[in-house]
Amino acid sequence: MTEAPGNGAPRPRYITPDGERALRDELQYLWKVKRPEVTQAVREAAALGDRSENAEYIYGKKQLREIDRRVRFLGKRLEELTVVDRLPDDRNKVFFGAWVTVEDEDGDEQTYRLVGADEFDLDKGYLSINSPMARALIGKRLDDEVSVRTPEGWKSVFVVGIRYQELLGDK
Repeated sequence: MTEAPGNGAPRPRYITPDGERALRDELQYLWKVKRPEVTQAVREAAALGDRSENAEYIYGKKQLREIDRRVRFLGKRLEELTVVDRLPDDRNKVFFGAWVTVEDEDGDEQTYRLVGADEFDLDKGYLSINSPMARALIGKRLDDEVSVRTPEGWKSVFVVGIRYQELLGDK
């Protein structure tokens, strides 16, 4: 488990099968496609002569360092993650991987999927399991009220929908 900043509480290192696949695909692309392309470009730039004033060479070397840093990060991160690839026994409660629809006091609805920190994307409705809202939703049932502290103050919402995909890795 990782430590939460400031409060020492452990944070889960969960990821959905889709999220793991995306990280593995990125790692594969960087290692098998992007790095060889950049390595070739650096090799060609180096052949042009003076490397100290060769912008293509300098930029290519910088790109290689960034690619290598990301490859190391992804390799280590994938070893640390736990893929959640089965549905919970009680699907009437909110757990990791659930699509949760909440309604605020004004009747506005939002739907989120609780996912790992490595795959959150609010544009898709993917909410990190480590976020205050997701932590407040875990274990709740339909019609439960959830209060969560936001930068604007306390916000209350009601759980109006909970659903799980048949298999968490399927769309």
